[in-house]
Amino acid sequence: MGAGILTGLARPFAIAAEARGQKTESLLRQHTARMQAAASSTPVRQILAQAGARITPAREAVLDILLASTRALSHQEVEQAARERGLNADRVTLYRVLDWLVTQRLAHKIEGRDRIWRFNAVAAAEHAHAHFHCTRCGRVFCLEQALPSLIPNLPPGFRFERVELTVQGLCPHCAAE
Repeated sequence: MGAGILTGLARPFAIAAEARGQKTESLLRQHTARMQAAASSTPVRQILAQAGARITPAREAVLDILLASTRALSHQEVEQAARERGLNADRVTLYRVLDWLVTQRLAHKIEGRDRIWRFNAVAAAEHAHAHFHCTRCGRVFCLEQALPSLIPNLPPGFRFERVELTVQGLCPHCAAE
């Protein structure tokens, strides 16, 4: 009899708690949906989604770093920028993300004279431009305005894929010194 009384008294509290729980759960679902909608509207997320890619924090951060940069970045520079943004990713993960971005044609890599690969985001589907390599500081810049017109006249059976043109000299910063 005592247990029945407790159960009877607890029922109104249980109903109220269940109602609060449903309301809280509903509010949480609405908040999550709003956050996902806002997050999915960022340009980086849209680019990754258009590529049919799974959006991971590392992919999103690395692509955002490359898009924000005015020049091609080495792995170490990407790693430093990622750390500054609070991304906790190891070197292997960053290498894999950079390679994945290149494979998906969302980024390209340029080998410098120092044999260090540098990466830059591809802004358009057709990626045809020259690069400038500073012989003093080693930085590599994409020359979007300098489209190479070096499409070779190939013999029958050969198929053109790309031309890589790298201009070497001093960047404005090094030339001013």
